[in-house]
Amino acid sequence: MARYVGPQCRLCRREGEKLFLKGFRCETVKCAITKRKYPPGQFSWGRGKLSKYGIQFREKQKVKRFYGILERQFRNCFRKAEKQKGNTGDNLLVMLERRLDNVVHLLTFAHSRKSARQLILHGNVTVNDKKVNIASFLVKVGDVIKPKNSERSRKLVQDNAEALKSRKIPSWLEFRQDALEGVVTQLPNRDDISVSVQEQLIIELCSK
Repeated sequence: MARYVGPQCRLCRREGEKLFLKGFRCETVKCAITKRKYPPGQFSWGRGKLSKYGIQFREKQKVKRFYGILERQFRNCFRKAEKQKGNTGDNLLVMLERRLDNVVHLLTFAHSRKSARQLILHGNVTVNDKKVNIASFLVKVGDVIKPKNSERSRKLVQDNAEALKSRKIPSWLEFRQDALEGVVTQLPNRDDISVSVQEQLIIELCSK
């Protein structure tokens, strides 16, 4: 499976805002955006103004990097969103928000989406008591997400949940701490999307 293996903080600096790619570090003074709020690379201060295409491209890159997906995965999601009823931009963002790696992260099972993906790929997460090792799996209403029934998996998730207990859980998810499980109570809507993005610019770019 293709994946980005370069510096994570470089991605946040390029987009000019926190994408929360490194978990706890993003919430401290060590965050790269806090220390160096300018694009990476030599002579970045001398770059000219972005063109219309450049603005659209940056919005698309921001969404891809926030959810940790590459171009092919993004294009597949976009094609599916186009075929659904309603606004294509909203459909796209809601689909990305429903990814299992994103849900595991939002439920505080993992510090970041990257670590959530690793947790899933290693078989430590179940959906409705069935092991799911596909990070792009789309959850639906009523799904119950919890760690695999093993001492190691439960302890790993429990330690993360305890460390992240101050983090707010989105309204479309319910976290049951006693049972150490999360439930999808409803599908997310546009207001639940945590990344600040102008999806219309992405639609204009991808529709060309």
